[in-house]
Amino acid sequence: MQLSETWFMEGYVDFELQKYHLLAYLQEVNKYFNETKLYPQLSDLILHYNNLVSFRTNKKLLQDQFPKRIDRLDMQNIQVIYEKMLADDAIMQELEQITLFAMDELKGTIENGAEIYDHLEKSIRIEPIGLLPLYKNEGYVLLRYGSYSEIRAYTYTVTLFEHQAARYKGLRIQYLDTWTGNIVNTYEQVKRDIIRSLRTIPTPAVYSIETPLHIPFDETLLPIAKRLLIRSLDAGKAA
Repeated sequence: MQLSETWFMEGYVDFELQKYHLLAYLQEVNKYFNETKLYPQLSDLILHYNNLVSFRTNKKLLQDQFPKRIDRLDMQNIQVIYEKMLADDAIMQELEQITLFAMDELKGTIENGAEIYDHLEKSIRIEPIGLLPLYKNEGYVLLRYGSYSEIRAYTYTVTLFEHQAARYKGLRIQYLDTWTGNIVNTYEQVKRDIIRSLRTIPTPAVYSIETPLHIPFDETLLPIAKRLLIRSLDAGKAA
């Protein structure tokens, strides 16, 4: 089940109806959280919460003077809806009740997801393999988890993009290959194999990321690993 970015004002604006939709959505999200599957659910929750904050922050401005833009909402598609709502006090009261309730429920579910995230993150260890070069915006990351012997190798590239007045850093990764970790295939040996076979980066930055926990790989470990790697890269620059 998915919620659109403007779910709280779509269709028939009624507190009980929107409450039902929201609670059904959150129930499904919590099922994923109970399976320690955090993404994309956690990031979606944060998006919905920020949309509600944006709407409530700009509500008075909407009532005084119709704005040209509200952050994270598609004003082109909802302009007519707003014009009708602003003339109807009953609808605005319903929206007030809906958004207050939704923010409280979303916040609680986000906190639950954040607790799971923090617990899992503490179990994950990230370390550089060998000496790190000065240029670390491209390199490789080796992932291993649970009792599995496999080592999954990925290339990574740091990306920068702008949104309004802010600049954000992202990380693009791409699957490379898998090795069976053993006495011979250590992280150091896998690094040598990658350098020897690819030769794209003479002295690449290589990091290992591992956890003893059996957790969902795509929905949890990989997203957390990306955030840990970005944090490590930033910490290295600060040092």
